[in-house]
Amino acid sequence: MSQVKNNDTVKVHYTGKLEDGQVFDSSIERGEPLQFTVGQGQIIPGFEKGIIDMKVNEKKTVNIPKAEAYGETNEQLIQEVPKSQLPQDIKPEIGMGLVSEGPNGQKMNLIVKDVKQDSIVVDANHPLAGKDLIFDLEVVEIL
Repeated sequence: MSQVKNNDTVKVHYTGKLEDGQVFDSSIERGEPLQFTVGQGQIIPGFEKGIIDMKVNEKKTVNIPKAEAYGETNEQLIQEVPKSQLPQDIKPEIGMGLVSEGPNGQKMNLIVKDVKQDSIVVDANHPLAGKDLIFDLEVVEIL
């Protein structure tokens, strides 16, 4: 039976959890396995490493340190923004997602971390940055 190797296109079912057991994503809940080509940088490095040498229908759990997931939290991506720069119809709340457009037109997803009287604190880090992750994996198919 063949095993997953670099450049294979695979279908994988997964459930991603934080160290406290909280599930943050699951292909099983969506009903569709994740399909990607190993070694192409389409997913986080620790996930790719975790499925190498797995066989079809094999299941395992991998612990992925933040360095092989979404990295450390970058403090430079946390900024305070005057409320006057927000559209008037937005009432910011902690946890709210916003989209900002950079000078070259690129869109950036932001999360409101704090709401002050005249400003808000936003974070452009990936929501899973700075966290170790746990994935339950099952290789469904090697294409």
